[in-house]
Amino acid sequence: MAVISPDIFSAAEFLKKGDLVGIPTETVYGLAGNALDGSAVAKIFEVKNRPSFDPLIMHISGIDQVENYASNFPEKLKKLAEEFWPGPLTLLLPKKEIVPDIVTSGLSRVALRVPAHPLTHSLLGLLDFPLAAPSANPFGYISPTRASHVSEQLGEKIPLILDGGPCTVGLESTIVGMEDGEVVIYRMGGLSIDAVEEVVGKVTVRTQSSSRPDAPGLLLSHYAPRVPFLVGNLYELIAEASKSKKDFAVLSLSRQFEEIDASRKYILSKDENLNEAAQNLFAAMRQLDSSGAEVILAEYMPEVGLGRAMNDRLRRAAAKG
Repeated sequence: MAVISPDIFSAAEFLKKGDLVGIPTETVYGLAGNALDGSAVAKIFEVKNRPSFDPLIMHISGIDQVENYASNFPEKLKKLAEEFWPGPLTLLLPKKEIVPDIVTSGLSRVALRVPAHPLTHSLLGLLDFPLAAPSANPFGYISPTRASHVSEQLGEKIPLILDGGPCTVGLESTIVGMEDGEVVIYRMGGLSIDAVEEVVGKVTVRTQSSSRPDAPGLLLSHYAPRVPFLVGNLYELIAEASKSKKDFAVLSLSRQFEEIDASRKYILSKDENLNEAAQNLFAAMRQLDSSGAEVILAEYMPEVGLGRAMNDRLRRAAAKG
């Protein structure tokens, strides 16, 4: 079983040997391996049971590392990096030959990010290679936001989980690239669209699902609990579930639903604070998935700020694979 520890030196030793380690970031916990070692990267796909056509994000220690792995760094994307790195921003850039094709699933662009979590930032400083690190969970399941989440699902498959406490953002990074001179958001995440547009102006949002995605995290069915997950008008969903005598759990932004047992409901933010709600989303989905309910009923968030990224996750969680 994996050791849970804040010891970055032990983590570095495992990674140098080609092993995988669970690492904390401000967004979610990642399953990390040496991104320049094809065998280590292959282990990531194997441990997660992740399809090889779904590319990975490479984590680097700073903006000065971009030139080592990307052949071009467009000015608008550089401005975003200067503004938001370290942070929940991933940039899609033309890759250099040093980046193994297994990392990018054979695509011509590599996804680069500088994580903001102090432990992982320090860990990267101990290494002479970047880390490929998708979320540290079985493929398609809810992303982990605590070390215990990683241990529950992957603890028997990796030697160490670096414990950095609960994730402060709770949603994966926002993925941004360029097409025909225009800035494109491929995945909504912990950095809001408004924040991106304040730096580079109007952007195109292109987050449609694909059986062979151009960026990580874009498959239709993703971030999903094991039990059926429905999203919509909670009052209508509850009425329908009650009518069919289904044992249900409820995920709401701030609605109380006093008649529902506390073990079968989760309020993301009593104050309707979307940052707090985003931080709690995946942990809430995990808790309700383990509640014994036959179905989880959820409502969409306001389509502002991080609410848009949360709704993207809710839609993918409810999608049928």
